[in-house]
Amino acid sequence: MSTIGYEAWLRYPQLTDVLRIEAVSRWSGCMIVTEASEVIATAAAELKRGLERMLGVTLAARSSCDSGSGCIAIGTFSGGNESIARVFGDSGAQLDTGAEGFAIRTDAESGIIAIGAEQPAGVLYGVFHLLRLIATGASIDELDIVERPVNTIRMINQWDNIDGSVERGYAGQSIFYENNTIKSDLTRVEDYARLLASSGLNAIAINNVNVHHHETYFITERFLPDIARIAGIFRRYAIKLFLSVNYASPIETGELTTADPLDADVKAWWKAKADELYKVIPDFGGFLVKADSENRPGPFTYGRDHADGSNMLAEALLPHGGLVIWRCFVYNCKQDWRDRKTDRARAAYDHFKPLDGRFMDNVILQIKNGPMDFQVREPVSPLFGALPATNCMMEFQIAQEYTGQARHLCYLVPQWKEVLDFDTYAKGEGSYVKQVVDGSMFGYKHSGFAAVSNIGDNANWTGHPLTQANLYGYGRLAWNPELSAAAIAEEWTRLTFGSDEHVVSTVVSLLMGSWSIYESYTAPLGVGWMVSPNHHYGPDVDGYEYSKWGTYHFSDCKGMGVDRTLATGTGYAGQYREPNASIYGTLESCPDELLLFFHHVPYTHVLHSGKTVIQHIYDTHFEGVEQAEQMLRSWNELEGRIDTETFKLAGDRFAEQAEHAKEWRDRINTYYLRKSGISDALDRTIY
Repeated sequence: MSTIGYEAWLRYPQLTDVLRIEAVSRWSGCMIVTEASEVIATAAAELKRGLERMLGVTLAARSSCDSGSGCIAIGTFSGGNESIARVFGDSGAQLDTGAEGFAIRTDAESGIIAIGAEQPAGVLYGVFHLLRLIATGASIDELDIVERPVNTIRMINQWDNIDGSVERGYAGQSIFYENNTIKSDLTRVEDYARLLASSGLNAIAINNVNVHHHETYFITERFLPDIARIAGIFRRYAIKLFLSVNYASPIETGELTTADPLDADVKAWWKAKADELYKVIPDFGGFLVKADSENRPGPFTYGRDHADGSNMLAEALLPHGGLVIWRCFVYNCKQDWRDRKTDRARAAYDHFKPLDGRFMDNVILQIKNGPMDFQVREPVSPLFGALPATNCMMEFQIAQEYTGQARHLCYLVPQWKEVLDFDTYAKGEGSYVKQVVDGSMFGYKHSGFAAVSNIGDNANWTGHPLTQANLYGYGRLAWNPELSAAAIAEEWTRLTFGSDEHVVSTVVSLLMGSWSIYESYTAPLGVGWMVSPNHHYGPDVDGYEYSKWGTYHFSDCKGMGVDRTLATGTGYAGQYREPNASIYGTLESCPDELLLFFHHVPYTHVLHSGKTVIQHIYDTHFEGVEQAEQMLRSWNELEGRIDTETFKLAGDRFAEQAEHAKEWRDRINTYYLRKSGISDALDRTIY
């Protein structure tokens, strides 16, 4: 196992610059920690590990700081640490760090750098932040930092199955399960908890939302002791554990013959399960539910709706402070491709908008960033901003199901930034998605981020060494959506690869260009889905065109795209508030990058760019191949500056990407040349 890849952005390589070592050492004579909290013990161990590695010293832990010797004190404002009190005085309580925020202050007079917080979780995040500053070369001589997370829920959804597989996993098998059991050795789970906490994440659902037979029993005594072991590991890193549950569990376990949410016996069954869970895991987070979607059971079976179903579970969890996170990915997955009126994109809004205000306060609707399914380009879901009386949260996919599957580089933070900065106009201009999901726009009681994980038991966690940046970037963005994609990329690169400026500039450039490059040689102008069925890797223009999944592009000899206008199409564009509804619904104003998502147009339609649709398709696919080949050349220039194993692994992935981009180019261009009969204006080879 490569230690470098395994340790990811928490390597803490030894500092080499003498002046830098001296500057940090001035403050690192010892560590002052006095509290016995489990989370603070984790923070102390991390601080010791980081400083000892970077400075090559042994860091002693003490209860007080000797006069004149530099030290780092960590603790809560009310925890009795005299060094914390000395630096922050009475101001600690007024710093408004909240339950998870922290303050870091350098006090030259006392020789102390203090990390203070209201709660132990904030101390842990503060330690990771200080180590991040040191590792990326920032000065620590005059620190006066106050940070608190913008989003209260910052969650990872594992799509792991108990047989050891990972649905849409591209980095090996599960680190939690094998052979229908929970692993006995959970060392790697603890290392994962450390990675998640370091980027600011605080919640995890440890099993697939498609809950199969064995996982249904996770909420029973058969598995609860082992689930509690996992919860104990994450607890040390201030991360709450959630479970995905099977809505039909009362039937599946053989105890009842119905799962009707209004049935008294069903309510009692779930209440008993909740009581049992909280006896074993007192800080259990709650349930994540996929219901009435893609053949999963749900309340529709009994003529009930999503509010009925989620509220029943919420009642069971309410006495314990637990949450129900209910996914809005609900649509007709048995659609007749001949039916041009049914539109999968409409489904989430149509299902959930009429229920606004009917959900209990401990229910949160988890909404995918777009209306379809994590495509390389699709509009923002119109549900954001449409549910003022219902808690909502964002769902992203770190796993690159439709964006190269960790075999192609596709840094997703720029895409997520676009989603978060989208103006919903829910309260007039300036009503951004990020304000919906952080709860500030409508005063949600619970809200935040969730994302599908991209890790497995691969030696470097994520398969492609550079796709670790998506996991790290997700955590940092969930903590603070105002951070730029470029700043996050540079931060991750410096933590992972060090301070060689040529390496830093090259890797950041690769990351920042990768999303547009991937988009250019795959599905054009927002149409999406031109992937091989089932595994979703590689081009197949008509792979889903005549299927039940509702994922169509409607290409014919005259044109392509889906008419989602109010006037002549499915009406999806009308789910947005003005002016978005008119912008998307009017051909002249629709952005080029989403044109084919909203409109069916002739191949000769002229884009805002001045090109025709068909020429745009040809040009971008040729250009995408050239850019993918340039990525490989840029990476190869780093030989000797990157550790050999990482260099070769990433180089092999870039080489595959460059070759696979050609396959995308030739499949797409050939299809549309034959379909349209219109030649490439530049007379390039199209088969």
